[in-house]
Amino acid sequence: MQARRGRPPKTARNFDDTKEALLLAGMAILTERGFNTVGIDMILKRVGVPKGSFYHYFKNKDDFGLQVIGRYDDYFCAKLRRCLASNPLSPLDGIMTFVNEAIEGIEKYRFSRGCLIGNFGQEMPILSEHFKQPLEQCLKHWSSLLAQNLEQAKSLGMIASTVNSTNQAEFFWIGWEGAILTAKVMQSVQPMRKFADGFMQQLSTTQ
Repeated sequence: MQARRGRPPKTARNFDDTKEALLLAGMAILTERGFNTVGIDMILKRVGVPKGSFYHYFKNKDDFGLQVIGRYDDYFCAKLRRCLASNPLSPLDGIMTFVNEAIEGIEKYRFSRGCLIGNFGQEMPILSEHFKQPLEQCLKHWSSLLAQNLEQAKSLGMIASTVNSTNQAEFFWIGWEGAILTAKVMQSVQPMRKFADGFMQQLSTTQ
């Protein structure tokens, strides 16, 4: 029997699967483009969801953006944990594992993708105030994970016991976000490598 033409059956994808697909599409697109320049239609087209269905899953565009941020934070924290735990006997190597994966990623997408949180941060003056706390929370989560890594390095005698792990972790993310932006401007991974090398070097000189 010849297959019927027309729309795919509504049961092809359930509510949770469709919502997850929309969030993943949002993550991919919003690492490349600004939130205010991305229309809902672009997200829906990427997933193949009818235009009228968006508000079945999200209250409005801001709600979508906030949920994308939360989903990205979950993804990024899982990635960071994996990288930092890649060599338990040498925790500082885990930092470079993360750096090298980030460099491979930005080269893979030819500098079109950056950090979603950094992209949102650049738009804060024109975003709703509701975005401020979730964005701050992401950076706090990442700093906490990196601080734990540095504390482990201290316990193994790899960096001085006087190193303030929390301050160093916060410093890393401040500089790393800037390095990614500069890499995109220059179309080169050198800013990322230079910052990472400088961060590691100043850790070693504090011994």
